[in-house]
Parts: sequence; structure tokens; C-alpha cells
Amino acid sequence: MMSEESRAILVQSHIDSETPSASTSGTASTLMQICKAVVRVLPASGAAVSLITKAGPAGIVASSDARAESIEELQFTLGESPGWDAYEARTPVFAPDIAGSQSNLWPAYASAATEQGVRAVFAFPLTFGTAGLGVLDIYRDQATDLDEEAMAFAHAFCRAATAELLDGQEQAGSGSTPFGFEDALDSQFAIYQAQGMVMIQLGVSLQESMSRMRAYAYSNDLGLGQVARNVVARTLDFSGDQR
Repeated sequence: MMSEESRAILVQSHIDSETPSASTSGTASTLMQICKAVVRVLPASGAAVSLITKAGPAGIVASSDARAESIEELQFTLGESPGWDAYEARTPVFAPDIAGSQSNLWPAYASAATEQGVRAVFAFPLTFGTAGLGVLDIYRDQATDLDEEAMAFAHAFCRAATAELLDGQEQAGSGSTPFGFEDALDSQFAIYQAQGMVMIQLGVSLQESMSRMRAYAYSNDLGLGQVARNVVARTLDFSGDQR
């Protein structure tokens, strides 16, 4: 097996060879190149990077393609996934057969992901010291584990994504948003705002209002962010007044 340094150089060359996204820029564009390189180098069908903070999800900032983004959205809509657990524990969480013996760990997520053709999920937390930055999720359409070499490359991509997140924050400066993250953070703000509005509409707790939003999103095949934007725009009222 090649050395970690050699692997890091090879990983960076694959990242650099990916065409930058025309729809994003800055740190988000580079993270998208990383996701695409993951799919090309590993036996993977998709990859995505999401930001998660102590306050909750900040949103998806990069994905290898639209399908991977849709799958990544499930963990925010349903509030459970290997990615959530990886972030919370600050350690990788692997589900080589998401519909098999581990399905009881994330029952709603496992069912929804399987419906989209996912059979295995490998979640890597993006951390700096004890601080959690987010998660890199790698998807496979086959129920099988990654071999030793593929796992080593996955960890190398994880380190590259973490470094890019830290570099982006350093360039943006303290209190500022890394270039290209605006959409993800706008979605986060909308979710928090909608959560408070639903709490008032229904007279329930913040936790219950989030559960109601997630249930509505799942039952109507919508992303949590879209439901939140509809609530904020007042085109969706959980008290029954829907226009």
C-alpha cells in the first residue's frame, strides 16, 4: 500500500483534474470537485459534503451530482443517518448494508435511501481538534464494504475536504461566510425561522415543530429546506391555512 503522503498527492491531483462547477464558486466549488473525485477514484455512486454545527444543520455545500444531493437531503429531512451519528461521535460510521442488520439504527433513513437506490453509506466526520465542521458522506449502489485501499483513499479525501473548509474560513475571516456557502446558510436560517413560526402556529415545543416539519417534508416528497421556505413565505401554514 502506498504511503499517506503519496496518497495525498494523488488525491489532490484527482481533485485538481475535476472541472470547477459553473454554478458555485470559492470553497463550495472546490468541495464539489472533491465529491466528484471521490466517485471517480472510489467504488462509489455518489458523495456529498454537509455543514453541521452545534446548533444543527447548516446545509449541503457540495455534491457529486443531483442524485447525491437528494440523498444527502434525507438526513436533514428525517433527522437521522450515519452522517448524523458520525458527526455526533466524531468518528466514521459505516453502513455497508443500509437495508440489512443496521437498518434499525436509522429506520426512516434506511427506507428512504434504499428507495433511491442506495445500498451502502460511509460517513466521515470533518473535524478540527474536537470541533465538528460537518460530514463527508459516500454512497454506493451495492451492499458491500470498502476494501482497505479504498478506505485509505476515503480518509485522504476526508482530510482534503477538512483542509478546504478550514482554508475557506481563514480566507473569509472571523465571523464571515466562506465564499460559495451563502445558499446553505440561507437555508439554515430559513429552517430556524420556520421552526419558530410553526411552534407559534401549533402551540408546541421547538422540538415538536421540527418533527412536524420533517414529517410534512417526507410525506410530501420535499426537502426540509423547501418546506421551511414555504413556511417563511407564508404559503404553508401548519395551523391549517395553506395557500
